[in-house]
Amino acid sequence: MLKNIPNILTPELLKILMEMGHGDELVLADGNYPRLGHPSRVVRCDGHGIPELLDAIMKFMPLDSYVENPTILMEVLPNDPYVPTIWNTYREIIGKYEETGARELPINKYEFYKRGAQAYAVVTTSEQAMYANVILKKGVIKP
Repeated sequence: MLKNIPNILTPELLKILMEMGHGDELVLADGNYPRLGHPSRVVRCDGHGIPELLDAIMKFMPLDSYVENPTILMEVLPNDPYVPTIWNTYREIIGKYEETGARELPINKYEFYKRGAQAYAVVTTSEQAMYANVILKKGVIKP
């Protein structure tokens, strides 16, 4: 055990966060995320939701300030009336750690899966909210 490390962050996830470099992407996947969207590195965080993991990760991982949209969301499918209220939760959490906020961009579900498959890693969760998947692009620590 270490001091001040949220216990929701597993040793494997901490290792991945440390290994990631500027521009690498991390997917936080809901409980319905398909295998086709997975790269070779997968961290299982069963029993946890995305908001609690996002809060723990954002304490340590800066978002990329050199891109317009370092936060990528899965766009609601056409003709689906669902409104993903969890996105507001993400904005709130990220806003605690990033001066410029989430600066998110929703992208097409299938483009999201393609991008997710190219990510540095996917963190699978038990999140049940629809359209809860999110990709975070890692930034740099500025002196």
